[in-house]
Amino acid sequence: MWNNNLPELGVGIGYRDVYRTDIFRNHTQIDFLEITADHFFEPRPQTKELLALLSDRFPIIPHGLGLSLGSADGIDHEYLKQFANLVLLLDPPWWSEHISFTRAGGIDIGHLTPLPKTRESLRCLKENIQVALEEIRKPLILENVTQTIRFPQDTFDEASFLGELVDENDCGLLLDVTNLYINSVNHRFDPLEILHRLPADRIVQLHFVGFHHDGESLVDSHAHTTNPEIWQLLKEVVRFASIKGAILERDEHFPLFGELLIELDRMRSILQPSEAG
Repeated sequence: MWNNNLPELGVGIGYRDVYRTDIFRNHTQIDFLEITADHFFEPRPQTKELLALLSDRFPIIPHGLGLSLGSADGIDHEYLKQFANLVLLLDPPWWSEHISFTRAGGIDIGHLTPLPKTRESLRCLKENIQVALEEIRKPLILENVTQTIRFPQDTFDEASFLGELVDENDCGLLLDVTNLYINSVNHRFDPLEILHRLPADRIVQLHFVGFHHDGESLVDSHAHTTNPEIWQLLKEVVRFASIKGAILERDEHFPLFGELLIELDRMRSILQPSEAG
């Protein structure tokens, strides 16, 4: 049975090497880090040393890219073992992966590909998630991705698919608020209507970052300052659910680190208004 009695980590940032010095220098203004798990599988001395330095200063959540939970091929057991070793080393309160597939026919397709929202997808996800949870015995939270394509065979909408997925697998949600907003604009639905149909007690962590326009569509490239629409939706999410942590993601167009700290402080004022005020 799902227990949302998880620690409150606060507001943090996704670790990127370009900001290594800034992160250490400003560690008192960062509550926790999220690392891309795949980048720390390699057992090189430099990787181990960096991980030790980071974990001395921050709680760290490992976030996967390539477990491919939606793959009909099943789980890559070598990848899963590496992920399990990292979780064992860090002992995080939870770990996370995407609701997508990145591998098909034994080929790594290099993209977080969305799944059809069907009973068959739920069945495939369940089989793979159960294998993963047998190996990694920590709470798993699952992230919604941008729906770059829509499938004509969809039988669930966003809220019903996510709700059934986490209930069936006793997992939590890593709600990417930017992805939720982008999907709502690109596929013309009300993000608040979807939000309020999600199981509030399953929403553990948030992701946020800015989007950009590509014609009439919105794109999530982790490259822009958080937009006003996202800030407003973040406020609604925090009113709706008891959030344990929020992570700012940035992977392109890296600004001065001080600009990111401003965004972290703004998110902190939303998540912990009494402390920030």
